[in-house]
Amino acid sequence: MKSFMKRCRHGIISGVLITFFTGYALLDVFVIPRNYGKADVPSAGLSISKSGEDESEIAEAVSNTDDPVVTDRSYRDENISVVITQYRVNDTDVYVADVTVSSPEYLFSAFAKDTYGRNVKETVSETADRVDAILAVNGDFYGSRTGGYVIRNGILYRNVSVKNEDLVLYQSGKMEVVKESSVSAENLLKDGAVQVWSFGPGLLKDGETTVSASQEVGKAKASNPRTAVTQLGENHYLFVVSDGRTSDNDGLTLYELAQFLQTLGAQTAYNLDGGGSSTMVFMGEVINHPTTNGRNTSERSVSDIVCIGYRKE
Repeated sequence: MKSFMKRCRHGIISGVLITFFTGYALLDVFVIPRNYGKADVPSAGLSISKSGEDESEIAEAVSNTDDPVVTDRSYRDENISVVITQYRVNDTDVYVADVTVSSPEYLFSAFAKDTYGRNVKETVSETADRVDAILAVNGDFYGSRTGGYVIRNGILYRNVSVKNEDLVLYQSGKMEVVKESSVSAENLLKDGAVQVWSFGPGLLKDGETTVSASQEVGKAKASNPRTAVTQLGENHYLFVVSDGRTSDNDGLTLYELAQFLQTLGAQTAYNLDGGGSSTMVFMGEVINHPTTNGRNTSERSVSDIVCIGYRKE
């Protein structure tokens, strides 16, 4: 009898324990929240805040003078408007230069040391200063690779395809993302291409995201400093640089970057070289906080830049 009662108690206890752990397992799977780090796609969308200058006041100042109107974060003359706004996106500082030009010729490229070649490098600010650029961001760092189309300022320098997605700027001012596998560099030139950058990927087409939440550049970290060029409309562009790799700035995934550009109304958007290369220079001043290792802020030497206008005296 005692042996029977003992077996009963063991059975009851075992049943209770099995029920408890089964219930806990279900709760663990379906109810109990656990933080395993930052997800590629924000569960509640992007977290965005902004700060900048009053554009109406800048416009009024321009209308009252024939000289360029320049502030810490804006430039306007009769042909060029640049207004820089700082955003906070998913714990990352993002700098957006809203650029409008009277003609696409004011958007151009410059090589480090005025030289096309391999391992010819200098910082974005050095190149920008030499060509007197109003605004400059790093380009595609063509000199670190032996392949990828290179057309700059209407001249074909390299026609070696690596089947990248390239960003094309045509004489008309239109931007388009094309695949090297579907068109030759020579044909792009015949079609009126004046700039072709080969890095990628494309981020937006016709305002729609063209990257997935898991897509990344090679073996890059999921979140990084970024540089992107976008088009909103005719002769209307955005140049975007984000910080990253520091305790204050997480950096952005490609998908987060595409989502953010979409909120700004971009129609075509393209990812340029990022990481330690990501740099924005305005009127000779570095606007963001470029870093390669996250421990110190310094510009990386690169092979090329994308520029807006020439500074007027």
